[in-house]
Amino acid sequence: METVRQEAKNAHLCPRGHVATICIRAFKGRRDVLVHLFRPDWTPEETGYDWSELVQEDPDTDPAARRGDSRAVLLESFTREEMDQIVEYLAIRYADRLTRISVNSLEFPLPAGLLPLSFMPEGKDIGRIRFEIVPRYPLPFAVHGLYDLSQHKPMDQGMTQP
Repeated sequence: METVRQEAKNAHLCPRGHVATICIRAFKGRRDVLVHLFRPDWTPEETGYDWSELVQEDPDTDPAARRGDSRAVLLESFTREEMDQIVEYLAIRYADRLTRISVNSLEFPLPAGLLPLSFMPEGKDIGRIRFEIVPRYPLPFAVHGLYDLSQHKPMDQGMTQP
């Protein structure tokens, strides 16, 4: 398993802004499934950022017409310390199941109207992994992972008929 880290080009303007994607070798009958990690909830105290520097609002777009919420995208990201804890946990607990952990930093300002992972509905192919319900989960905060099975190849089911 490899861990790849890519830092932001500019200095971070707030403690949050670190995101990660893991690649699971085999999951639900699919190969190399990408799972995007996020924080499923946050406290009201965490929303007190200077949003004018963090999110580039489009004054010409009616707020009701926007499809997403870039502020929530930032709030569902992790601090550097949280991300280090997540990487350590995943590398120890799931080393034999993961092929890669990719860690990135968001670039600010975020464009307006981004769709947060927490807004994605679960369905036939789209689902969530709720790491905090796994027995002996050690982290002091919840981590969810969003996946879309339709984006990944099925595992070989043996010989195919000509």
